[in-house]
Amino acid sequence: MSLFGDGLDAAVQKAFTRPAPKSAGAQMRYLVKQLKGTKAVAELLHVSQRTVERYVKDQFKKPRPDLAARIEHEVKKRWQPQIRAKARQRAATTGGIVIDVYARLGYTAPIGSTDQDRVRHLTVALPPRYAARLFDAQEAGASERELKEIAAEALKEVYFQDNGRRAGQLEEVRFTDIVNLEFEL
Repeated sequence: MSLFGDGLDAAVQKAFTRPAPKSAGAQMRYLVKQLKGTKAVAELLHVSQRTVERYVKDQFKKPRPDLAARIEHEVKKRWQPQIRAKARQRAATTGGIVIDVYARLGYTAPIGSTDQDRVRHLTVALPPRYAARLFDAQEAGASERELKEIAAEALKEVYFQDNGRRAGQLEEVRFTDIVNLEFEL
């Protein structure tokens, strides 16, 4: 699982107007409807088509933990696509995104200044352009490292450099150890 990718997904999911299906049968029925058939769902979840049919008919009620996690992930990924798109659009154009991170942050600074990694707890409102970059990169299938670099660049500009008012010679900010990370739209 990706810390940054999952954090962005969780932030968008807070905008949902209805809860996603909870039971295994309801989740399977939703996936069958979305993917237009049990065969596609079976291939997606790496189970047999007959297993999917049994969940749809409520003959199976409790999936094993790894299958339950895959089912829930796939349902949430497809749940309320228009609400998800509007939330992302709003964050990318007007609202921005808030990052709440408790991590060890390191940075590259000019010689003569201290650039020792420090544990920090930051809650920073990032401008819409960084929200757009994060969502666009996530949509394009960016790796965890790329999302981390975009977030670090955003923190460099907004928090450390205060939008160009200080620390002008700061070259790079990097996450070394992340304890907790959350995004809020």
